[in-house]
Amino acid sequence: MPTSEPPPPEPVVRRGIPRRSFLFAGLAFGGTAVLSACVSNAAPESAATSTAGTTGAASSPAASNPGGQMVRIGFSAPAADHGWMASITDQARKVVEQYSDVQASFVEGTNDVNQQISQVETLINDGVDAIVLLPYDGAQMTDVARKAMDAGIEVVNVDRVFSSPLSYRTYIGGDNYGMGVSAGNFVGQRLKDAGAADPVIAEIQGIASLPLTVDRSKGFADALQTYGFSVTNQVSAEFTADSGEAITANLLQAAPKIDAIWNHDDDQGVGVLAAIEAAGRNEFFMVGGAGSANVMRSIKDDNTVLKATVIYPSTQAASGLELARLIVLEKGLSEIEELEVPKSFTLYSAVVTKDNVDSYLPSAFES
Repeated sequence: MPTSEPPPPEPVVRRGIPRRSFLFAGLAFGGTAVLSACVSNAAPESAATSTAGTTGAASSPAASNPGGQMVRIGFSAPAADHGWMASITDQARKVVEQYSDVQASFVEGTNDVNQQISQVETLINDGVDAIVLLPYDGAQMTDVARKAMDAGIEVVNVDRVFSSPLSYRTYIGGDNYGMGVSAGNFVGQRLKDAGAADPVIAEIQGIASLPLTVDRSKGFADALQTYGFSVTNQVSAEFTADSGEAITANLLQAAPKIDAIWNHDDDQGVGVLAAIEAAGRNEFFMVGGAGSANVMRSIKDDNTVLKATVIYPSTQAASGLELARLIVLEKGLSEIEELEVPKSFTLYSAVVTKDNVDSYLPSAFES
């Protein structure tokens, strides 16, 4: 998952995206597949698609928006070239369908920073009320986000944080250090329960030089240390299945016996598992990272070395859209005392096992 790598007062019923530890007031949006003008979700109580790429709304959020104010939200994210990133926009589109008081404009995902800057400038010129922005590069998108804020547009910064807090009204993102801690605690407790005295623990990173990888590895090491354990074999792949398979084949040759593996990313995990199966190795258990559906299905079936994965929510942009609506409507969150939406949200990295996998599968992404 190459990202520094997501849910309102009593919310309307949400489909496909489970309630998280925090809830926002009911909301809605619509979207288009390419750079476009805002599209109305004016037809209430209907989830029908009206025009190409335009999604209608299904539910009336009258309780949280009694005046029926229409909220215009622009959405921009990187290209869907990775299972997790593809799910970011898919989940956002699903949540849009649930609200009748939002007009949403989805611009085409891009990994070209200059193109994303141009897209955001177009949204500013269109006069949207809010922009939900997962930047390809947070630092390089900081100025255009600040330009939107200066124009009176509420910016919700998703996952990759801007260089200045003045460039966003609210930030929402995952917890890379927390992923490592969750994985380390699962591995450490399982090995401790098994009576392991000096276990061989392998770690398969994504791109080692990325800050997110550094954070994940530090969290993993810190958690293992509380059990008296440490990482014995650390290798790095490149967040792809091919790289995961190649690096794991080398790892297995170098380590004739392993007790546990944490693989940082479920997309590269496809290759990791292929290498493990090719080598006929099963003396260890493995923990995944990010929370893909195929990994969760393997955990549920309980017929591979995969016994858990740690979540890096792909629902965070969907939640960002809901937060943007609340901010524009000047609403807070129903389950805390504050009158306004908080400045920052760091999402929890839950551990998914066979016991709770059914709760997480509906919002998981396909690798």
